[in-house]
Amino acid sequence: MLKTSEWKQALESGKLDSTIRNLIVISEDSLVPEVFKQRFLDVLQNFVDIFADSTDPEVAFFSAPGRTELIGNHTDHQHGQVLAAAVNMDVWAFAAPNNLGKLRYASYGWPTIEVDLEDLEPSETEYGTTDALLKGVASGFANLGYQPSGIDLYSHSTVLPGSGLSSSASIEILFATILNHFWADNKENAETWAKLGQIAENEFFGKPSGLMDQMASAVGQAVYIDFKDPAGPVIEPLALNLEEEGYALCIIDSGADHADLTDEYAAIPREMLAVADKLGVEVLEQTTKEDFLAKISSIRTEVGDRALLRSIHFFEENYRVSQAADYLRKGDFAKFLEKINQSGNSSWSYLQNISPTGATKHQEMGLAIALAKQALNGEGAVRVHGGGFAGTVQAFVPLTELDQFKTFIEKVLGENSCHLVKIRSIGGFVLEQPE
Repeated sequence: MLKTSEWKQALESGKLDSTIRNLIVISEDSLVPEVFKQRFLDVLQNFVDIFADSTDPEVAFFSAPGRTELIGNHTDHQHGQVLAAAVNMDVWAFAAPNNLGKLRYASYGWPTIEVDLEDLEPSETEYGTTDALLKGVASGFANLGYQPSGIDLYSHSTVLPGSGLSSSASIEILFATILNHFWADNKENAETWAKLGQIAENEFFGKPSGLMDQMASAVGQAVYIDFKDPAGPVIEPLALNLEEEGYALCIIDSGADHADLTDEYAAIPREMLAVADKLGVEVLEQTTKEDFLAKISSIRTEVGDRALLRSIHFFEENYRVSQAADYLRKGDFAKFLEKINQSGNSSWSYLQNISPTGATKHQEMGLAIALAKQALNGEGAVRVHGGGFAGTVQAFVPLTELDQFKTFIEKVLGENSCHLVKIRSIGGFVLEQPE
C-alpha cells in the first residue's frame, strides 16, 4: 500500500491517469477530467479525516461498478440466462486494516457504521440497511475459513440509487473486493464475490434477488451468464462497443420511487415458482415451454392467470437472451436491438412489471418508455431496466440523435433525468500502488 502523500504524488504526476481512464471509460489519448482527479482526492482525504490516526496513513484503492441489465428481465431467479454489463457509474473507495476488531464504513453523505466481527449473524432488525450488506459479505468470507480482522473503508458512489443500475450490488462487490484483498490475500475470484454478495442481499438485507447484478459488477464488461447450474454458472464475456456501432446507452429516470414495492418485486419470482411447483420442478428453467403449454389448463385455477403470463415471459425471454448473445457473437447489432425491443414489449405485456398493481394516474415507467419510443421514432431500442415498477428505462440511442433525444426526454421528465452510461471493462478492482 502507499501512503496518502504517495497517492497524491502519483495522481499529480499522471501515474494514475491510465487507471482512471479505464474506470471512467475514456480513450487513452484523452485528458483525465479534473472532476475525476478531485473525486479521487476527496475520497482519499475523507478516509484520512474520518479514520486515520495520522495525516499520512497507508491505504489501498478499490472500485466496483454499477451494472446494466441488457436483456434477461427476471430470468436469473429461475436459473435462466441474462446479458448484463458493468457501467461507469461506480463506487470508489480507500481502505486499510485497523486493530479494533470491527469493520468501520463511511460513505459520502452518510454516517459511519460499524460491524462487530464477533457478531456476523443475520438480524431482521437490520433488514434493508448497509450494515446488513457489510455483515453479510463478511460472514460469507468467514464461512469460507478466512480470519476476520478489522478494516476501515470510505467510499463515494455515482451509482444512482433506485436507478436499476444496482447500487446495492456495487456496494456488495466493493465489500467483497476489499475483504478478498485483506482477509483472503486475493485468493477468491469474481464468481465467489458475486455469490457472497447475493447471500448478503438475500439473507442479511432481506431482499430476494438473483445473481445477475452481483456477477455483472464483479466480472466487468458485457457478459453472458447462464444460471442453469447456479453453483457453477456459465460466464462468457462478450465484445460490445456501442460507440463503434454508432449508439449510446441511456438510462432514463422515470421519477417513480421504489419505496414500498418489495411485495411487487417478490410476487414475480413467487408466482413463477408456483407454476414451476405445479409442473413438478423447482424452477421454470427445469422444464420446457412445450410442457408448460400442455398443462396450462390443468394448473390455471390454482396459480392464476398472471402467473401464467409471467411464465410465458420467462420461456420467451430466456430464448431471446440466447439469441441476443448469438447476435453479438456474430456482430449483428441490428438483430441484437430487435431482441432488446422484444424484451421490453414482453415485460410490459406478459411480465407486467411496468406499473404497480392498481396504478392509474401515476404510471411513470410506462410514460418514460412511451416517450423514449416517440423520441427514437422506430430507431434504436427501449425496455424496462431492472426489476421494474419504478426506477429507470434503458434506451439504445443513435449517436446522431443523442442530443435531441436527451432534450426531448428531459423536457418532460426533468433536467438530468436522462443519463449517458458507458460499458466499463473493469469489474471489482483493487490497486495498492500505480502499475
